[in-house]
Amino acid sequence: MIYRFRAILDTEEDVFRDLEIEAAATLEDLHNAINQSFGFDGAEVAAFYLSDDTWMQGEEFAQFEMGEGESQLRLMNETSLDGLLGEHQTRLIYVYDFLNMWRFLVELAEITEPEDGVTYPNLMFVQGQVPDQAPEFEMEPQDEEDEDDDEFNDDYNIDDFDDLSFDENWN
Repeated sequence: MIYRFRAILDTEEDVFRDLEIEAAATLEDLHNAINQSFGFDGAEVAAFYLSDDTWMQGEEFAQFEMGEGESQLRLMNETSLDGLLGEHQTRLIYVYDFLNMWRFLVELAEITEPEDGVTYPNLMFVQGQVPDQAPEFEMEPQDEEDEDDDEFNDDYNIDDFDDLSFDENWN
C-alpha cells in the first residue's frame, strides 16, 4: 500500500508538498522525505506528534532518545506509518529544528496501490516557496476558561520586583 500525504508549512502563504511513501515505511522515512521535498538538509532535530481533527498536538515521536525520563518516548525509526496512521488517525504535526520551529501540518490524504515504475518516496506536487525564516505561530489556549482562570495572566511591571532585595552579583 502507498500513503499519500500533504505536508503543509504552517504559514499564511500556501506552501505545501504532496508526497507518496510506502505504508510500511517509518516516521523517520517520512521525516527524510519531508526534509528533501522542502529543501532542508535534515541535520536539525525533529519530532512528529499525533494530532486530532483540530490540529491539537498529541503524543510525541522523537528522532532519538533524549534522556532518562520515566516515560519512554516512541522513536521515529521504530514506528511504521501503517502501524500509526489509517482511516481514523490521519493527522500529524511535524516540527523540524527546535531552535527555529519549522512547523508542518501533515495529513494522510489517501491510501492507494503502488504504481509500476514509480520509486517511493515520491514527490508528487510542489506549491509555494519556503521562506527564509520559519514562520512564527501562536499557541492557542486549549480552553478559553483556562485562560481567564490563569493566576499568572496579570500584567506585571518590572519595577514591582525592585524591592525584593535580590543581589545582582549572586554568582
